[in-house]
Formats: sequence, C-alpha cells, structure tokens
Amino acid sequence: MLVALMSLKGSPGVTTTAVALAAQWPDTTPQRRLVAEVDPSGGDLAMRFGLPATPGLVSLAAAARRRGEPGLVWEHTQPLPGGARVLLAPPGGAHARAALTTLASAPDGPLLEASAREPGVVVLADCGRLDPGSPAEALARRADALVLLTGTHADALAHAAARLSELARWTARPGLLLTGQGYPTSDVERELGVPAIGRIPHDPAAAAALAGHQPSARRRGGGLARAAAALARTLTTPPPTPPQAAPPGLAVVPGVPAQQMRLPGGAVIRPPGPGLYRLRPVPAPQVGESPRNGHQPGKEPSA
Repeated sequence: MLVALMSLKGSPGVTTTAVALAAQWPDTTPQRRLVAEVDPSGGDLAMRFGLPATPGLVSLAAAARRRGEPGLVWEHTQPLPGGARVLLAPPGGAHARAALTTLASAPDGPLLEASAREPGVVVLADCGRLDPGSPAEALARRADALVLLTGTHADALAHAAARLSELARWTARPGLLLTGQGYPTSDVERELGVPAIGRIPHDPAAAAALAGHQPSARRRGGGLARAAAALARTLTTPPPTPPQAAPPGLAVVPGVPAQQMRLPGGAVIRPPGPGLYRLRPVPAPQVGESPRNGHQPGKEPSA
C-alpha cells in the first residue's frame, strides 16, 4: 500500500505524522512499514534520530541506474524505533531533488511504488510541501491514498480550498487531515465543503518523542498517538462503496461515502466559496485557559 502525505503551505507536521502512522500502523497482519522521505526540499529524520546520511535516497538513486527490482529499496533503508524502516533524504534540497528525478525516470519503473505493491508492505511517502512541478507529484498521483495536511487558520485553508478539486482527481482516496490549533473542525468542513478524515492535535511532548527525544513521553503515548492510530485504521479500511460522481459544482472527496456530503435533513454542503474568508478571527486563549485544538464548537464573539 502506498500512502502519500503532503501539505500545500507551511509545515503542518507532514514528517511527524508519517512517523506517527508508521508507529501506530495496525499489526493485525504482517506488515513491513517504510517511511520514505521524498520531500524535494530535503529530509529531517537523519538529524532527528541521529542516523548516518547513507544509505538513503541518494544511494538508492545511484543503485537504481544498475538494478531495478523492488527489493533494492530495502537495502537503502535504516531502522526507526518501533520496527519501521526509513528511506532518508539528504538535508540539501538540490541533492534530494536530483535523486527523486533519477528515481522517477528509472528504466524499470518507479521503485517505491513497486515496493509498496509487495504483499504486507506499506510505504508512507513524506512528500513535504507539494508545489506545482514537484518531483514528488508523480508518486503522489499513483498513491493508493493521499493525505493532505493543512493548518486551520485562514491562510492555510485558502491554499487548501484552491487545490482541493485538483487533488481529488489524483487518487482514488484523497483525504483532508487537519492539524493543530485554529478553527473548529466543523467550521472547516462547512466552509471547505468536504469532511475531514481526522485531526492531529497540538501535542509537543509526543512530537518530541517521535523525534527521538523524551522516551518516557513515547511510552505514555498521548493525543498524537491516538489520532495517528485512528487515521491508520481509516486508511486501512476499504471504502464501502465506489467513488460517487459529484453533482455539478459540488466539492467531493472520492472514497468518502456520498451520504457524508449531506447535512441532516438533506441539505447539501456547498463547495468552497467566498464564505471561507468570512471566518471570524480565532480568539486568543485567556490567561489560565488551555489552547484550543479545534475540536470544540466555535463561539461567536460578543456583539
């Protein structure tokens, strides 16, 4: 199975989410889990976990000029805590982009995709910020599931709204994953016109554990671990029905049952429009008040 994770603006936690998914992936069947750093701006996990720069993406690209079998990918991976493997990208964007371009044009076809098609394998491709023309786009288009991570403030949501329809045509199962603090999930779903497949909370302790720090925090788990486990279950559950054709002008996420696109009483959720920019500013937390992760209902400011 090939799962592509990406963002459109900023750094909403694509790499951390990929590592969390690998750690929480269901183990009901034998699985080989691989986090592949295919971000053309370069990788972070070598520094986070104190791993050597090679083997990794660059050495795989060099070897792919001579060999092309799927098993070659695993020869260039390194272990992560918890049993998953990682294909490391170099920190420099120029080297990462060159390696990705080489792999995309490999004579025997895309190796990462071929590895993901092997029985019992899941490849979590960290595509980073997917700008137009990114060398990671070809891999994202062939993914079994595409996860678009976005923050929930107005600027990030505007970028998501502008490309939702395009991304929905890339794969059979694209999904919108919200992250961090900002507008409530229900408000975002209403304004964008699509349901979210989950929300990754602001959980600095768990994020630090996934970066190789604070092992005690990793043992305790937390909101991030629970959210990643729920997301993994969603991704491994086949959609109950084939993707439905959308009525003209209605935003739709293929793989999401059609009835989820309607409100109680049969009212259709409208597509993205000017309403997105009418979202009220998120109120700042008061002294002694916990930051909102966006799950609570929104409150209208006093007149």
